[in-house]
Amino acid sequence: MPDRIPPHQTVTSGFPVLHAGSVPRMPGPRDWRFAIRGLVRRPRILTWEDMLALPRVRITADIHCVTGWSKLDVTWEGVPTRAVHALAGADPRACCVMVHGANDFSANLTLEDFLAPGCLFAIAVDGRPLSPEHGGPMRLVVPQLYFWKSAKWVTGLEYLAEERPGFWEERGYHLHGDPWKEERYW
Repeated sequence: MPDRIPPHQTVTSGFPVLHAGSVPRMPGPRDWRFAIRGLVRRPRILTWEDMLALPRVRITADIHCVTGWSKLDVTWEGVPTRAVHALAGADPRACCVMVHGANDFSANLTLEDFLAPGCLFAIAVDGRPLSPEHGGPMRLVVPQLYFWKSAKWVTGLEYLAEERPGFWEERGYHLHGDPWKEERYW
C-alpha cells in the first residue's frame, strides 16, 4: 500500500467534503446543459440525455486531496473524457482545456492529463448517484492529479491554445497538481 500513497498524505475511510462557498443548486436533468467550446471544430451544447448516450465506463482509483487525505479504491461511473473529446473535434492548436463548473469553479488541465486513462465525467460514486456535496449531478475525475483538479458541478469544457489558471490556481494552488511531486501551491 505505501506505493499508492503520495508523500505527506494520510489514508481516510471517509469521504471528506471540501469546497469554497455553498453547494450550488444545479438544474435537473431536463434543464442541465454542458457546453463544448473554444478551439474546436464542432462546438455544441449537450443535454443530460446526450451525455448519458455516450459510452460509459466504471473505474476504481485512489484520490488524493491537497489538504493531506487520500481515499483508496473509489469506484466511479461516467463518461470517459476521451468520448467527449471525440465529439469536440479539437483544433490542432489546442493544448489545454478549462473545465467549467457552477459558481465560477473551473479546472485547467493539459490535454495529456485530460485524456489520460481513467479520466471521466462521473455521475456515480461507489454505486450511488453523485450527491450535490460531491459535485452532482456530474463532476470531472482526474485520478492522477490532486483532487481539486476534479472539478465539481461541471457545465462545460473550453479548449485553449495556452494554459491559464483555473479557480484554485488563481488562489495560489499549483498550475499542474501532481500529488507524487507534491505540487500543492505556487
